[in-house]
Amino acid sequence: MAEQSSDRIADLRVHYDLDSLDLADTAATPLEQFQRWFDHARQADIVEPNAMVVSSVSHDGQPSSRTVLLKEADSRGFAFFTNLDSRKGRELSENAAVSAVFPWYALHRQVVVNGRVSPVPRPEAAAYFASRPRESQLGAWTSHQSQVIADRQVLHERYDQLVARFAGKDVALPDFWGGFIIEAHSVEFWQGRPSRLHDRIRYTSHSPAMGAADASVWQRDRLSP
Repeated sequence: MAEQSSDRIADLRVHYDLDSLDLADTAATPLEQFQRWFDHARQADIVEPNAMVVSSVSHDGQPSSRTVLLKEADSRGFAFFTNLDSRKGRELSENAAVSAVFPWYALHRQVVVNGRVSPVPRPEAAAYFASRPRESQLGAWTSHQSQVIADRQVLHERYDQLVARFAGKDVALPDFWGGFIIEAHSVEFWQGRPSRLHDRIRYTSHSPAMGAADASVWQRDRLSP
């Protein structure tokens, strides 16, 4: 049974031939190049093109990964929001090293970001929280993210209690909810190519300023696939 399953997995192959990526055609900064590809992903109707897999590392060196949603990409880096008491929130607070991947499979592309996180300023987190649908705000209060619960009924009961608590008034920003900004020191753009001879263009910098006006801050290199 295991051998049959393995054979079926091994037979899954995709021929990468949708596009190419030449060093001379890339933007001067990774932010500009990311915006180009992100716009393309949106135009191609990629499902949740802002979804990125974020990996953190615990104090004892154990990595963990999960999908979160990018909410802002600017000169500071890539911003996302989360429960700060969750596993990722605790790990990123203890160890700022982080990696993120945007997996745009339908375009045979991915973007890999490596860097360090810093907290989103509290007023900015509050402004974003206020812009969320009320149901999502209540959901943030409801979930003690990453904690063990007995069953789903626990969530429904908490949610109903919070609906009553905030009836007729704005839902306040929880103390345990906020965001992180990934300050990139390396951003790689990967384009699938035939014969597995993929295009990989990496931007590296000793400065975390993604959108630095001075393009000389960033070095661009082609990597072997």
